[in-house]
Amino acid sequence: MQVTSDTVAALDFGKENGLIPAIVQDGTTRVVLMQGYMNAEALTKTLETGRVTFFSRSKQRLWTKGESSGNVLNLIRIDADCDRDSLLIQATPTGPVCHTGSDTCWDHQNEGDFIAHLERTIQDRRDNPSESSYTTSLLRRGINKVAQKVGEEAVELVIEAKDNDKDLFLGEAADLMYHYLVLLAAKGYTLAEVKDVLRKRHK
Repeated sequence: MQVTSDTVAALDFGKENGLIPAIVQDGTTRVVLMQGYMNAEALTKTLETGRVTFFSRSKQRLWTKGESSGNVLNLIRIDADCDRDSLLIQATPTGPVCHTGSDTCWDHQNEGDFIAHLERTIQDRRDNPSESSYTTSLLRRGINKVAQKVGEEAVELVIEAKDNDKDLFLGEAADLMYHYLVLLAAKGYTLAEVKDVLRKRHK
């Protein structure tokens, strides 16, 4: 159940003395960032402000993540589990989430799937050009050049497929994947949109 201001009253706050555990997940990478606890007031404030707010059990008060560090969690959506006594919060972090300076409270890097990470990096090079970046230089050469590189890499992969050199084949496969992602970025599309097409065909 998606939690909104109209559905807060449907949650079960009775099992943990008025608190509900809340798992926070990066809405883009799907990496789990932290766990906190919310009471009804913290949840309502989160929904009203768009900034994830918890109830601090040690301080016995509401605590908005990032109120001291500035590393806030911008809310995307909140879902309750089947028993309505646990929350999954999707949010966008503005910096490291853990007080130790780590991306997550489990000391994991907030990268998620590497292909998704690579796609975001390519999109960043498109939107924020870097003079030292090969991706930036390729994008600046225009769509025809990017498309040509995809064609060249595809041919090279086909050639390597006829032999039995694993390293060369995988290297060419990686080259093709990278240039394909650059082409998508140059066209203004995303891999998620391609997945949607495949998903519809799979039905």
